[in-house]
Amino acid sequence: MLANFFIGLREGLEATLVVSILVAYLVRSGRKERLAPVWLGVGLAVAVSLAFGAVLSFTSARMSFEAKEAFGGILSITAVGFVTWMIFWMRRAARSLRTELQGKVDAAVGWLALAVTAAIAVGREGLETSLFIWTAVQASGQTTTPLIGAALGIACSIVLGWLLYNRALRLNLARFFTWTGAALIIVAAGVLAYGVHDLQEAGILPGLTGLAFDVSAQVPPGSWYGTLLKGVLNFSPASTWLEVIVWLAYVATVMPLFFLPARVPAAATAATSNTTSTTSSTTTSA
Repeated sequence: MLANFFIGLREGLEATLVVSILVAYLVRSGRKERLAPVWLGVGLAVAVSLAFGAVLSFTSARMSFEAKEAFGGILSITAVGFVTWMIFWMRRAARSLRTELQGKVDAAVGWLALAVTAAIAVGREGLETSLFIWTAVQASGQTTTPLIGAALGIACSIVLGWLLYNRALRLNLARFFTWTGAALIIVAAGVLAYGVHDLQEAGILPGLTGLAFDVSAQVPPGSWYGTLLKGVLNFSPASTWLEVIVWLAYVATVMPLFFLPARVPAAATAATSNTTSTTSSTTTSA
């Protein structure tokens, strides 16, 4: 539940921020009549995301064991790819998100264009969330706990978005997305290892019987702490060597890259240099 709460909170807050920025800009620029297509786009994005999750569940239910394991493994690895891209993108775009969206609103003068802008902006997070939560449900043994955790996270994100919109709350978004991103890297590593195990179960990858460790006696899968480790970190008491290697390689590669200082775009550096030069020239002339 906790891991999927983070997923719902982070992805939901991204979508909520997008919607609140679009709504605030339209209201403050005197274009309240353009709000309807924005809400239509949001509704379509939510509907498509829910339908995507339903299609995944229906498709996997009609497969054989090997096909289901292969399907789940491939989608788990795909989900990790999307989440990894998402945390890096949001870390980079958090500061410029408002300006970028306002530029899109100015360009999207038509009713349909506004609806499409809102649908794409929200739908991206919705599809990523559906895919990640679906993999979490498969990993947890078809229980509803991941869905409850994600729903609570999304609900909290909506409340936070509303408070931010009404300026009742100030939140350092760059810091928020940095630390939640670090937490999601650990979660994604567990999902990646689970996906690899699924592919081993399907016979696509080797090493199913080669265990790196087996601590099932010390950490029973049915115990509260075993369930907690499984739900948060996707920890398996009996992990294969390939699972362990993939988990370590992912964390050791992605975590340092994530905490590297963000590079200043060349265009921004050039603009700063030009501004400095102009200021210096003006001062000299004076």
